[in-house]
Amino acid sequence: MPVPPSVADADAAPHQAPARPESLADLFLSFTILALQGFGGVLAVVQRELVERKRWLTKEQFIEDWAVAQVLPGPNVINLALMLGDRHFGLRGALAGLAGMLVLPLAVILVLAVLHAHYANDPRVAGALRGMSSVAGGVIAATGVKLIPSLRAHPLGFAAGVGIAALVFVLIALARVPLGWVLLLVGGAACVWTFARLRP
Repeated sequence: MPVPPSVADADAAPHQAPARPESLADLFLSFTILALQGFGGVLAVVQRELVERKRWLTKEQFIEDWAVAQVLPGPNVINLALMLGDRHFGLRGALAGLAGMLVLPLAVILVLAVLHAHYANDPRVAGALRGMSSVAGGVIAATGVKLIPSLRAHPLGFAAGVGIAALVFVLIALARVPLGWVLLLVGGAACVWTFARLRP
Protein backbone atom coordinates (compact mmCIF):
# COMPACT_ATOMS: atom_id res chain seq x y z
CA MET A 1 0.00 0.00 0.00
CA PRO A 2 1.59 3.35 -1.01
CA VAL A 3 2.47 5.81 1.74
CA PRO A 4 0.71 9.20 1.45
CA PRO A 5 3.15 11.96 0.45
CA SER A 6 2.51 13.95 3.62
CA VAL A 7 3.47 10.97 5.80
CA ALA A 8 6.51 10.23 3.71
CA ASP A 9 7.65 13.82 3.89
CA ALA A 10 7.15 13.90 7.66
CA ASP A 11 9.23 10.73 8.07
CA ALA A 12 11.99 12.02 5.82
CA ALA A 13 12.18 15.52 7.30
CA PRO A 14 14.30 14.68 10.40
CA HIS A 15 16.94 13.07 8.15
CA GLN A 16 17.29 15.98 5.73
CA ALA A 17 20.45 18.08 5.85
CA PRO A 18 20.05 21.46 7.54
CA ALA A 19 19.35 24.46 5.34
CA ARG A 20 21.76 27.39 5.13
CA PRO A 21 21.54 31.19 4.90
CA GLU A 22 20.87 32.30 1.34
CA SER A 23 23.19 35.32 1.50
CA LEU A 24 24.98 37.72 3.82
CA ALA A 25 21.86 39.89 3.78
CA ASP A 26 19.74 36.92 4.84
CA LEU A 27 22.17 36.22 7.68
CA PHE A 28 22.18 39.87 8.79
CA LEU A 29 18.38 40.26 8.69
CA SER A 30 17.77 36.92 10.40
CA PHE A 31 20.03 37.77 13.33
CA THR A 32 18.58 41.28 13.52
CA ILE A 33 15.05 39.88 13.81
CA LEU A 34 16.28 37.29 16.30
CA ALA A 35 17.97 39.93 18.46
CA LEU A 36 14.87 42.14 18.51
CA GLN A 37 12.86 39.23 19.96
CA GLY A 38 15.31 38.37 22.70
CA PHE A 39 13.92 40.41 25.59
CA GLY A 40 14.63 38.74 28.94
CA GLY A 41 16.49 35.78 27.50
CA VAL A 42 17.41 34.85 23.97
CA LEU A 43 17.85 31.06 24.27
CA ALA A 44 14.24 30.21 23.49
CA VAL A 45 14.17 32.62 20.54
CA VAL A 46 17.47 31.33 19.12
CA GLN A 47 16.32 27.71 19.31
CA ARG A 48 12.98 28.45 17.69
CA GLU A 49 14.39 30.61 14.89
CA LEU A 50 17.52 28.66 13.97
CA VAL A 51 16.27 25.11 14.54
CA GLU A 52 12.50 25.12 14.02
CA ARG A 53 11.92 27.95 11.53
CA LYS A 54 15.13 28.49 9.55
CA ARG A 55 16.39 24.91 10.00
CA TRP A 56 19.97 26.13 9.79
CA LEU A 57 20.85 23.76 12.64
CA THR A 58 19.51 20.42 13.81
CA LYS A 59 18.66 20.07 17.50
CA GLU A 60 21.86 18.13 18.05
CA GLN A 61 23.98 20.73 16.25
CA PHE A 62 22.29 23.51 18.21
CA ILE A 63 23.08 21.86 21.54
CA GLU A 64 26.72 21.35 20.54
CA ASP A 65 27.18 24.88 19.19
CA TRP A 66 25.36 26.46 22.14
CA ALA A 67 27.62 24.56 24.55
CA VAL A 68 30.71 25.94 22.77
CA ALA A 69 29.18 29.44 22.72
CA GLN A 70 28.63 29.27 26.48
CA VAL A 71 32.21 28.27 27.21
CA LEU A 72 33.74 31.02 25.05
CA PRO A 73 34.11 34.53 26.52
CA GLY A 74 31.34 36.99 25.68
CA PRO A 75 27.57 36.76 25.23
CA ASN A 76 26.41 33.29 24.14
CA VAL A 77 24.25 34.41 21.25
CA ILE A 78 26.96 36.71 19.89
CA ASN A 79 29.37 33.78 19.88
CA LEU A 80 26.79 31.63 18.11
CA ALA A 81 26.20 34.32 15.46
CA LEU A 82 29.94 34.53 14.82
CA MET A 83 30.27 30.74 14.58
CA LEU A 84 27.30 30.29 12.27
CA GLY A 85 28.28 33.20 10.02
CA ASP A 86 31.87 31.99 9.74
CA ARG A 87 30.72 28.45 8.96
CA HIS A 88 28.78 29.54 5.87
CA PHE A 89 30.54 32.70 4.62
CA GLY A 90 33.86 32.93 6.43
CA LEU A 91 34.93 36.23 7.99
CA ARG A 92 32.29 38.23 6.07
CA GLY A 93 29.59 35.96 7.46
CA ALA A 94 30.90 36.29 11.00
CA LEU A 95 30.83 40.08 10.70
CA ALA A 96 27.34 40.03 9.13
CA GLY A 97 25.99 37.88 11.96
CA LEU A 98 27.65 40.12 14.56
CA ALA A 99 26.27 43.27 12.92
CA GLY A 100 22.79 41.76 12.83
CA MET A 101 22.96 41.09 16.55
CA LEU A 102 24.20 44.58 17.44
CA VAL A 103 23.26 47.40 15.06
CA LEU A 104 19.47 47.81 15.34
CA PRO A 105 19.19 46.26 18.84
CA LEU A 106 21.74 48.82 20.07
CA ALA A 107 19.49 51.66 18.89
CA VAL A 108 16.49 50.06 20.63
CA ILE A 109 18.47 49.61 23.86
CA LEU A 110 19.54 53.25 23.85
CA VAL A 111 15.92 54.39 23.50
CA LEU A 112 14.79 52.02 26.25
CA ALA A 113 17.62 53.20 28.51
CA VAL A 114 16.45 56.78 28.16
CA LEU A 115 12.84 55.79 28.91
CA HIS A 116 13.90 53.66 31.87
CA ALA A 117 15.87 56.57 33.34
CA HIS A 118 12.68 58.64 33.35
CA TYR A 119 10.22 55.98 34.59
CA ALA A 120 12.34 53.57 36.68
CA ASN A 121 10.88 54.83 39.98
CA ASP A 122 7.28 54.28 38.88
CA PRO A 123 5.98 51.23 40.84
CA ARG A 124 3.88 50.18 37.84
CA VAL A 125 6.99 49.97 35.67
CA ALA A 126 8.85 48.01 38.35
CA GLY A 127 5.96 45.55 38.63
CA ALA A 128 5.77 45.13 34.87
CA LEU A 129 9.50 44.36 34.70
CA ARG A 130 9.20 41.74 37.45
CA GLY A 131 6.35 40.12 35.55
CA MET A 132 8.38 40.09 32.33
CA SER A 133 11.30 38.41 34.10
CA SER A 134 8.99 35.62 35.30
CA VAL A 135 7.73 35.03 31.77
CA ALA A 136 11.29 35.01 30.40
CA GLY A 137 12.32 32.41 32.99
CA GLY A 138 9.38 30.20 32.03
CA VAL A 139 10.20 30.46 28.32
CA ILE A 140 13.84 29.48 28.91
CA ALA A 141 12.79 26.54 31.09
CA ALA A 142 10.34 25.37 28.41
CA THR A 143 13.10 25.49 25.80
CA GLY A 144 15.37 23.38 27.99
CA VAL A 145 12.64 20.77 28.42
CA LYS A 146 12.01 20.79 24.65
CA LEU A 147 15.68 20.01 23.96
CA ILE A 148 15.91 17.10 26.44
CA PRO A 149 14.99 14.40 23.85
CA SER A 150 18.08 15.41 21.83
CA LEU A 151 20.21 13.92 24.61
CA ARG A 152 19.30 10.45 23.31
CA ALA A 153 21.85 10.94 20.52
CA HIS A 154 24.63 11.96 22.94
CA PRO A 155 27.56 9.51 23.35
CA LEU A 156 27.01 9.38 27.13
CA GLY A 157 23.40 8.31 26.74
CA PHE A 158 20.11 9.84 27.80
CA ALA A 159 20.29 8.96 31.51
CA ALA A 160 23.78 10.41 31.95
CA GLY A 161 22.80 13.59 30.10
CA VAL A 162 19.76 14.14 32.29
CA GLY A 163 21.82 13.37 35.39
CA ILE A 164 24.46 15.95 34.47
CA ALA A 165 21.75 18.54 33.74
CA ALA A 166 20.13 17.83 37.13
CA LEU A 167 23.50 18.13 38.90
CA VAL A 168 24.17 21.49 37.24
CA PHE A 169 20.71 22.72 38.26
CA VAL A 170 21.28 21.71 41.89
CA LEU A 171 24.73 23.29 42.02
CA ILE A 172 23.68 26.62 40.47
CA ALA A 173 20.07 27.09 41.60
CA LEU A 174 20.16 25.48 45.04
CA ALA A 175 23.80 25.36 46.20
CA ARG A 176 24.61 28.76 44.61
CA VAL A 177 27.94 27.55 43.24
CA PRO A 178 29.39 30.16 40.82
CA LEU A 179 28.78 29.39 37.16
CA GLY A 180 32.50 29.45 36.34
CA TRP A 181 33.27 26.67 38.79
CA VAL A 182 30.35 24.57 37.55
CA LEU A 183 31.51 24.93 33.94
CA LEU A 184 35.09 24.12 34.87
CA LEU A 185 34.41 21.11 37.08
CA VAL A 186 31.19 19.52 35.81
CA GLY A 187 31.65 20.67 32.21
CA GLY A 188 35.29 19.59 32.19
CA ALA A 189 34.43 16.18 33.63
CA ALA A 190 31.62 15.71 31.09
CA CYS A 191 33.99 16.62 28.22
CA VAL A 192 36.64 14.14 29.41
CA TRP A 193 34.01 11.43 29.87
CA THR A 194 32.55 12.06 26.40
CA PHE A 195 36.02 12.06 24.81
CA ALA A 196 36.78 8.73 26.47
CA ARG A 197 33.53 7.23 25.14
CA LEU A 198 34.27 8.46 21.61
CA ARG A 199 37.77 6.98 21.46
CA PRO A 200 37.95 3.78 19.37
